[in-house]
Amino acid sequence: MTPDELTQLIANGETLTVEFKSDSAYLSDKDLLEAVVCLANTSGGTLLIGVENDGKITGLHKNHSKHPSSLSAMIGNRTVPPLGVDTEIINFSEMAIAIIKVPQATQLVATSDGRTLKRILNTRGEPECRPLYPSEINSWLADRGQRDVSARVMTGTTWNDLDPLEFARLRRLLTEYPGDTSLQNLTDLELAKALNLVRGDDAIPTLSGLLIVGKEAVINEQIPTHEVAFQVLRGQDVAVNEFYRWPLLRIFERLMEAFSLRNEEHELTVDLFRVGVPAYDHRAFREAVNNALTHRDYNRMGAVHIQIHDDCLIIRNPGGFVECIRLDSLLISGPLPRNPSLADIFKRIGLVERTGRGIGLIYSGQLRTGHQLPDYSETTNTSVVVRLPGGDADLELVKIILSEEKRQKRVLNLDELILLNYLWKEREINPNEAGKLIQKGEIQARRLLEQLSENGLLERIKTARQREYHLSASVYRQMGRSSAYIRRRGFDELQNQQMIVQYIKTNGRITLGQTAELCRINLNQAKYLLRKLIGQGILKNMGIGGRSGYYILNEDENISANLLENSPEIEKDNQKNKKITSSNIQKKSKQIKETKPEQSIQLEIDLFKNFDDQNSSTTNL
Repeated sequence: MTPDELTQLIANGETLTVEFKSDSAYLSDKDLLEAVVCLANTSGGTLLIGVENDGKITGLHKNHSKHPSSLSAMIGNRTVPPLGVDTEIINFSEMAIAIIKVPQATQLVATSDGRTLKRILNTRGEPECRPLYPSEINSWLADRGQRDVSARVMTGTTWNDLDPLEFARLRRLLTEYPGDTSLQNLTDLELAKALNLVRGDDAIPTLSGLLIVGKEAVINEQIPTHEVAFQVLRGQDVAVNEFYRWPLLRIFERLMEAFSLRNEEHELTVDLFRVGVPAYDHRAFREAVNNALTHRDYNRMGAVHIQIHDDCLIIRNPGGFVECIRLDSLLISGPLPRNPSLADIFKRIGLVERTGRGIGLIYSGQLRTGHQLPDYSETTNTSVVVRLPGGDADLELVKIILSEEKRQKRVLNLDELILLNYLWKEREINPNEAGKLIQKGEIQARRLLEQLSENGLLERIKTARQREYHLSASVYRQMGRSSAYIRRRGFDELQNQQMIVQYIKTNGRITLGQTAELCRINLNQAKYLLRKLIGQGILKNMGIGGRSGYYILNEDENISANLLENSPEIEKDNQKNKKITSSNIQKKSKQIKETKPEQSIQLEIDLFKNFDDQNSSTTNL
């Protein structure tokens, strides 16, 4: 680790994966081992010895400062199973600091005297270590995909604890949803065995079996953690507050019914056809609800909450993300269910997306209804929270999506929808930003942006730093916003010309390098722009090129007039009218659209450049 990296690590303070330990009074082996075990049983991380909790560096005790290998050996010898760590000692601010990199444990690690701990955030949001209790071991293993709690045989229950009415509901859903058709003609017992609802010759129900087709009284007795709440809030008032402890399929149908009754639609006209745009996408809601039901931690007390607010919909379930799932890789992480058996049942029935990419359905559903992306930022290590923004839909964005899909004769994929949504709000994007949005990196993002440019959805623009993209003229034209495109595309070059002229008026001259820096463009672009101004008679090239070359104003020409004379289409008008008026522009713009529609955008840009009055331009274009 470099000194700069260490400085940044200390500056960021303690987190779930970074622990500071003081060694000024000699850190005991017991405390050191517990700190290491605590990190290993959570997400791994870095232990800094010789740093106080507030980040102050006090250095290592003399007994720890000589042999880093001895620290690693001691940790391996006194942890069960032996834990391998990387240790290095560096001198920093004239003091020695030990850096111990702790891997994430694939099986529970304890100290040699039997202490098993994990790292959590306390009520003040500060990281601390606490014991990992026996009742939490199943959850710990399930989070890492090492144990399927939902497949557990429920001792003390029998076949008679399953409800024939729920079997009938299961059969009906198998015909209503695109599930596994081979299940439809099976007997109840055959169906139960095919879906792993029961185990063994005695057909003992599993936890999944009780949750799917169990009798309500038996579920309440055997699975006390199972509960689902549906709430509708109007401001501070609670309009609906219902709690269910029924079998999951019955709860699912109740939730979908309650949701459909409250999911209002707006109508949008696209090419003479009326399209209904719901407040929330039906499939996105279904996927989010079923994710909460199948991925919740059934070892942890607490209800699954579905809340409909005035401006959003919130779904919360006990149990955080399983290991290897992070917010910045949510869209590209493979399916890793906490309860594989239960998740498989929902897939085979057809209630969830069968390829395991349900998150993509939630994202695309939000965008297709003209709303912002789902927000998982409130998720913690004890609960997953997804917020689906609602409120007034952006019907213009919906119209763009539908029009583009009709034009390209295909459905836009999720990555394209994400970039289109961002560009509609922010107007410009570069490959680095795009890579973070689609969570696939800059290389794939650049490839996608180029593809969208070739399809006519985006246009490339170059800046001094890198290539950027904005929506194409055809998109603005579809929305009746040609003037917005003109101001965006045409004003940049005109603005650069004016900045160059103003710079020379102030400083007397300008060089090629100064032009590139002033306009934030590269040297080739600056050279092109200067040559264009020379060709228009606005500038003179003084010097013989290279570093000695510079440019000054051409005092013999009327700069203002030359700045206006940029378009061949309006050159005749300039000859007839020394001054271009708003009526000239309105008349010529109409003429262009009628006679040369395919060139209308570029020619309107030229008209914009020739009309320097900002108020008139925005009014008449």
